[in-house]
Amino acid sequence: MNTAMKTYDVRTHGCQMNVHDSERLSGLLETAGYVELASVPKDRRPDTADVVVFNTCAVRENAANKLYGNLGQLRPAKLANPDMQIAVGGCLAQKDRSTIVEKAPWVDVVFGTHNIGSLPALLDRARHNKEAEVEILESLETFPSTLPTRRDSAYSGWVSISVGCNNTCTFCIVPALRGKEKDRRPGEILAEVKALVAQGVVEITLLGQNVNTYGVEFGDRLAFGKLLRACGEIEGLERVRFTSPHPAAFTDDVITAMAETPNVMPSLHMPLQSGSDKVLKDMRRSYRSSKFLRIIDAVREQIPDAAITTDIIVGFPGETEEDFQGTLDVVRASRFSSAFTFQYSIRPGTPAAEMDDQVPKAVVQERFERLIAVQEEVSWAENRTLEGREVEVLVAPGEGRKDAETQRMSGRARDNRLVHFAVPEGAEIPRPGDMVTVEVTYGAPHHLVADSGVNGGQYAVRRTRGGDAWEALQDTPGSGRPAVSLGIPQIGKPPAATATTPACAVS
Repeated sequence: MNTAMKTYDVRTHGCQMNVHDSERLSGLLETAGYVELASVPKDRRPDTADVVVFNTCAVRENAANKLYGNLGQLRPAKLANPDMQIAVGGCLAQKDRSTIVEKAPWVDVVFGTHNIGSLPALLDRARHNKEAEVEILESLETFPSTLPTRRDSAYSGWVSISVGCNNTCTFCIVPALRGKEKDRRPGEILAEVKALVAQGVVEITLLGQNVNTYGVEFGDRLAFGKLLRACGEIEGLERVRFTSPHPAAFTDDVITAMAETPNVMPSLHMPLQSGSDKVLKDMRRSYRSSKFLRIIDAVREQIPDAAITTDIIVGFPGETEEDFQGTLDVVRASRFSSAFTFQYSIRPGTPAAEMDDQVPKAVVQERFERLIAVQEEVSWAENRTLEGREVEVLVAPGEGRKDAETQRMSGRARDNRLVHFAVPEGAEIPRPGDMVTVEVTYGAPHHLVADSGVNGGQYAVRRTRGGDAWEALQDTPGSGRPAVSLGIPQIGKPPAATATTPACAVS
């Protein structure tokens, strides 16, 4: 098949896992000969790509509505160009399977979370057979890190340490769609991190559905803390982040590793979900609010400047006003820098969907608005305490939607707070991937403003290898994304050792 100048467009919904999977989908399509739609010059760019891939999420109730709405919008393009192909993957594809083709018969391919590597072959098969191809594997056969990847950023990268989840939260459908937890070996992870650093990456985020159970599969319950420390020994790696830990499995050795490893950032995202012990029990979350708060205290004892963020669900079945007040109490006590707040929505196939005492929508909405108000008050107060303090910002493109209007640039502080900073007239302009040291002049509820440079105060630019990597892409054709990198070979289970040295000689 001649795929020269055939274009693709991967549209991502959902979590960081999906974002990273989409990088792999892009890599697969690039190696199959497709060109990213955004990389085609505007005067030659078609309205719709030859292949459109939806990488879907199934966590929220509106996920399906959003997908079918998007598919409906593409139907006229498909009718106008029958050779165009539409593929649907990710968690919603894993859940709904052939239902997608029944509801949207103009879809060509449906693939699940365990077989993203099959996409090019499925597209070819659908084209040859002139009918939809649906392939859903029930378990992971090959860890996705073995696939080619087209990363979104030249200076920052995702690294999966595990896939799947062994928890049984009653509101969550992810374990049914992503499967049981599968851990990569530390050597394989560190090899990928080192490869990324060699390409100019200065920041990595370790990904797992529950990072602090990493290592249980191969018998080392302290493996995650060891992995953080090992990342600290990689020369050129300036920032290490991770998401997400589960409070039930959070251990002190991880806190100590964070505190003692300079390039592990002072930021922690740890889902609370509810501050009510009754609701936590009904959610089958195996911790209680007192344990959650003890973890918060332990983190702040060793890392006083840590910014802690969380996830909270409002309106879980059976939640009373007293339960909700418990959540507000924990929010006030935790002093989260920010929170991702969600209204509970029924997900078919989860135990919570069958529970009695579903909370009326109007009550959920009213509680949701109160929670947002309390969290915004906390966030604003916490951000105001940073006024007058210096922060080191990793400059990023696209973080500040109003940067053109405000004549500022944006990026993330070490604690992951969003910072908008002003560049003094005539001063060096940093590149994405460079570091800038500025002083916070105002703490807003959702970001920090650092105009110290234009007020005669601190403004210093440190050029980095990440900035060099970003700059190197600007003179090359394409969308400003790094070239496809080959997958990292899977180490897998080590073979049985063959003794070459007498046992008594082994130290």
